[in-house]
Amino acid sequence: MSDLEQLDAAWARSPPARALREGVLMGVFSPLMDIYTRRRVLGREHFDGLRAPVLFVANHSSHMDTPAILRALPRPWRRRTVVAAAADYFYAKRRLGWPVSLLFGTVPMARDGRGLDEDSTAHIDKLFQDGWSLVMFAEGTRSRDGSAGKLHAGAAVLAAQSGLALMPIYVSGTHEVMPVGRYWMRLPSGRPIPRRRPIDIRFGAPIRADDTEHRHDVMERVRVFFEASGEDSTPDDRVAEPSSP
Repeated sequence: MSDLEQLDAAWARSPPARALREGVLMGVFSPLMDIYTRRRVLGREHFDGLRAPVLFVANHSSHMDTPAILRALPRPWRRRTVVAAAADYFYAKRRLGWPVSLLFGTVPMARDGRGLDEDSTAHIDKLFQDGWSLVMFAEGTRSRDGSAGKLHAGAAVLAAQSGLALMPIYVSGTHEVMPVGRYWMRLPSGRPIPRRRPIDIRFGAPIRADDTEHRHDVMERVRVFFEASGEDSTPDDRVAEPSSP
């Protein structure tokens, strides 16, 4: 068993844990997020006829992104989706790793050179085989200014290895509500009656790469979707190499 498998809180995917997570997300987090934000979900028609598992790949600029994405997923998908979380950040101490696993359905993934080797993805491969989908953040870390940085090709590699469709997700507005360095949401200042900030979660059409398509080309299709959704990006910031071949 690899180190990451040992860190993985498999009990957080049990039926009682999933029921608790659904109750907290939709009964607690959702009403709180609605106090601070006006949410719009676009592209849910792309789930029609889609079969699990799928690898979701999203931009990342706030700790709000994970609950925003999860609550936007159709309920049957949400109940069978896990979220990749940096092992060196969220799982360095069990007192943090276990709560995030329970509340957000996270699984540990390495950000160093072991990121995509066989041992490091064994627990993820088992989840795919059991029909679980996975959310990965394309940049590997949160954006400091809200704009998407260079996309890493790891999601494309993992999707190709497992023969999965890759669905892009573009999240906008969360950086303004809860940027890096803040641990709770904020309302706009300078108004007698603060207005809720708008956030959008946009699902793109699934990307099914063939054997001849390079991982950089796959992630370029993700970047183009981000750009079409409103992201200001340039070809110079396209795709970085994954942490391992």
